[in-house]
Amino acid sequence: MTFKVGDKVVYPNHGVGVIEDVRRRAIGDIETSFYSLRILSTDSTVMVPVENVAAVGLRKLLSRRESSRVLKVLKDGEVATYDDWKGRYQANSDKMRTGDIRAVAEVFKTLTMLNEAKPLSYRERKMLDRSRFLLISELAEATGKKTEVIENQVDEALADGLKLVKSVEH
Repeated sequence: MTFKVGDKVVYPNHGVGVIEDVRRRAIGDIETSFYSLRILSTDSTVMVPVENVAAVGLRKLLSRRESSRVLKVLKDGEVATYDDWKGRYQANSDKMRTGDIRAVAEVFKTLTMLNEAKPLSYRERKMLDRSRFLLISELAEATGKKTEVIENQVDEALADGLKLVKSVEH
């Protein structure tokens, strides 16, 4: 996948960024091309080697159509369950690293439901907060809507999904 200057992209676990430059740099004896991207939420710059794009999961921003599919992930009544927190944490960490926004939405939904049942560990609480931030920031950027509007849509979709889960449990 190739990007050009000005493209909005998603860098897994960091969020939405903008390609600001494509540079060639020498590292030792090898010259390689890098994407210079500015992460919008932190205004930090990240250099990603062009040949590592797939390995790090750099991808284009969601389309509007894909955005509605992400909200459907929150609305459906499916929630992953694990017997032990270590297995759950590992599975959720793996999903977060993929950069797939639907996987991030699944982590958010699972941890939110779990948080309603019992307090989360510090690490899971951080993951819940991070997944919410990544979800909302990408949806807002993809749809051109204000963050507050997207927060409400996410909360409503999640509430619908949690109602389904609870109705299935009873």
